[in-house]
Formats: sequence, structure tokens, C-alpha cells
Amino acid sequence: MIGLAGHALHIRRAFQKESSMTDVISSSRKTHTLTIAGIVDETPDAKSLIFSVPNEARETFTYLPGQFLTLQIPSERSGSVARCYSLSSSPIVDSNLMVTIKRTAGGYGSNWLCDNAAEGMQLNVLPPSGIFTPGSLDSDFLLIAGGSGITPVISIAKTVLSAGTGNVVLFYANRAAESVIFAREVDELSQRSPGRLSVKHWLESERGVPTSELLATEFAAAGIEREAFICGPGPFKDAAVSALRALGYDKSQIHLEIFNSLSGNPFDTSASLASSDSIPGTTVSAEITIGGDVHNIEWPIDVPLVQHLLNRGIDVPFSCQEGECGTCLATVNRGKARMLTNFVLDDDDITSGSILACQALPDCDDMIRIDFDA
Repeated sequence: MIGLAGHALHIRRAFQKESSMTDVISSSRKTHTLTIAGIVDETPDAKSLIFSVPNEARETFTYLPGQFLTLQIPSERSGSVARCYSLSSSPIVDSNLMVTIKRTAGGYGSNWLCDNAAEGMQLNVLPPSGIFTPGSLDSDFLLIAGGSGITPVISIAKTVLSAGTGNVVLFYANRAAESVIFAREVDELSQRSPGRLSVKHWLESERGVPTSELLATEFAAAGIEREAFICGPGPFKDAAVSALRALGYDKSQIHLEIFNSLSGNPFDTSASLASSDSIPGTTVSAEITIGGDVHNIEWPIDVPLVQHLLNRGIDVPFSCQEGECGTCLATVNRGKARMLTNFVLDDDDITSGSILACQALPDCDDMIRIDFDA
């Protein structure tokens, strides 16, 4: 799972200004070893892994509802693979971290964890990342989940209902009743939050595949004065977005989370630590602000910013290094930078100066000023 949420970037910044958990987005990317403290069989194909966090790492693993963890999973072929899984726990309600994993056809990471994870097992984990998070817990929400897309959605729902004042409508689609993850927890949430949480289930076994037209009918009663968060398979996500736009939702109200597998491995530091030596005269002076610290560097014109900062031993927020997750979002306040790849930002984001630092190269001869904290 990797979060694509270009339309939600302004929400992320608003949350940073308002929340006491500001440091979550830019937390250290150093690997930590966490112990599996418990396993919950959610459905025949899905399990939740509960991680205990040592006291000395609790600040590092502070997180926002809707974020994800990146796990290092053993592999006989490559030594290890990295996979991202959404946190289904709430930072307000739950004392431990929990990720929920559903088997996927041909999916190495999910199947390995479902077959091999056990209490007491230790896994290497990167701190929480992701921008599929609400800007305010006091907004009204339409939370839309398909299948295992419920994972970050239930984290948002639990947090809003516990610590916010927002009204929540949860639409949850599944193929059949036996595949409904968190069925009991969703029912208990509804009973504990009368008047604040409305739950609508959709089972394909009974009603068929939900089309955009059918979804528009389902969503209409919720009204359009809400923040919509969508997580699920691609066709379901597309149908939900189409339905919302037909109802009059602005794109700024629609926040998307899409499941993807990393093609790279952020636990493999060899690529990040590759030489960034450049021919003299092929660097640009840059002032980089991260976590309140200002770094003045010479940035090679052919080395992406995140890689160059890591080469210099500078701690920088990142996860996928592929332009897919938005964790390395930064703002260009002076000069220009161009991106090699971009799956997250829309035209408005780019116009406002946003960049994905893992894909950014300098695109001017003068001083560049970039802020990860803006």
C-alpha cells in the first residue's frame, strides 16, 4: 500500500499547523526492530499484527490516523522485500501499533506474513509515513472503503469519534459477509456513537458490483459538505470518485489511498549511499530546511535531493523513493526544481511550489531554497 493523495496535500499542511503531532510526517527514517505482541485472525484471509513499541521509540512511532508502516520481510531470493501496510489502530484509542494484512493472489509479502508471523517474532520497521490523513478531526466525513481498504479508514473513524466532533458516514463494500474485516468492531463503534456514525454495508454477493451510478445514489444522503476519504481496489476507487464528482464534490474534498507494492527496498541502503560525486561546476547551491534545521549544501544536478541528503548523512523524510507516496513532500521557496517522476502531485500542487524530493533535481543556476516543514 502506498498513498497517492495529491488533492490532500493542503490538508496535510493544515494538520501540521494545528496538531500536536507535527513531527510525525518528518520523523526519522532509521530502521527500528519491533516485536509482534499479538495476532488477530480477522477473516480467513486477513490478519492483524500488533506491535509493541519500546519506550525509547514511542516518540518516533507517534503517528496520524491513516498512515502506514513499512515492514522488512525475509525473502530467500533477494534477502528481504519491503512492503507497506496501513495502520488500523488509532493513535488516540490504542496503546500499541496494529497493521492489518490481507492475502493477495501472487502477493509475496502478505502471504508470507499470513503464513509465518507469530507472537514474539521481530521485524524491522520504518517509522510511520503517509499523507492519507484528515486535516481536522472536527470535520464531517464520508469514509469509503472497499475490502482491505477499511484498514486506514477505521483508524480515521476511531480517531475522529474518540477525539473529534465530526460526523462520520462509513460506506464499506465487500464481496461477501465472510470477507468483512472488522465487522464486530464497526458494529460496536456504531453502537457507541449513535448520531455520529452511520454505517452502510455493500455486499457484492447480494447486490452486485457497485457502479458509479449506484454509489452516487448511496452517497447522496450524506450530502456534499464532507471530506471524502477513499481506500480500496482501483476500479472501486475510480467508481467512487466518479460518483462523488457527479454529486458535486470538489476535488479538494476527495482524498485517495491506493494499494501498490514497492519496486525498490528502502531498507537497502546501498542505493541511497551510492556515490554522488559530480564533475566540478555541475552543482547548485541549496538551502534545505528539515525539522527546523537548515542545511547549506552543494546539490549535484544529476542526483535526486533525497538521495543526495542521505549520501551526506542528513536525516530526511522518505519512504518509497519512487515518487508514489508523498512522504518526501517539500516546498520550493526560491529557485526551481524539476521532477523525474510524479504520481502524487497535481498541477495546482506543482504551481504552488510542491515537489517530491526523492524525484527532484535542480532546474536553475541560482540558489535554491527548499523547505520540508512548510
